[in-house]
Amino acid sequence: MKMPEEIEPFMFAPCGMNCKVCYKHLAHKNSCGGCLKIGSEKPKHCRVCKIKDCAKNKGVTYCFECANYPCKQVNYLEQSYIKRYEVSLMENTRLVKECGIEYFMRQQKNKYTCAKCGGIISLHDKECSECRNSGGN
Repeated sequence: MKMPEEIEPFMFAPCGMNCKVCYKHLAHKNSCGGCLKIGSEKPKHCRVCKIKDCAKNKGVTYCFECANYPCKQVNYLEQSYIKRYEVSLMENTRLVKECGIEYFMRQQKNKYTCAKCGGIISLHDKECSECRNSGGN
C-alpha cells in the first residue's frame, strides 16, 4: 500500500493511534477505513475495542475530549505502546489538540513513508507495506 498524498483525518483513532500506519490496516487486502469509519471491514480487535466503544458511549470522538481523560484504559494502552513500539499515543493526542489533525497527519506521513518505494511503514513492526524493507530506509 502506497502512502497517499494526504492521510484522511478520520484515520485518527479515539485513543490517539493513526490507523493508516496500523499493521492490521496494512495487512488486509480490503483494509478498514479506520476506527471512526462506520461499516468498513475491521479486524476483530478493532470491532470490539473497549476504548472506541467508551468514547462513543460518552458522546465524544476522541478520548481527550472526555472529562476522565486519561482513564485507566488509555493509560494502560499508552504504557503498552511506549514499551512495545516506542510511540506515545498521548503525545499524538497532544499534537492533535495543539496543532490540529491535519498537521499531525502531515507529520505522520513524513515519518511513516518508506524512502525507498513510497510505501507505508507500519508503526507496529516497522516494515514497509510495499517492499518489506525494515524501517523503510
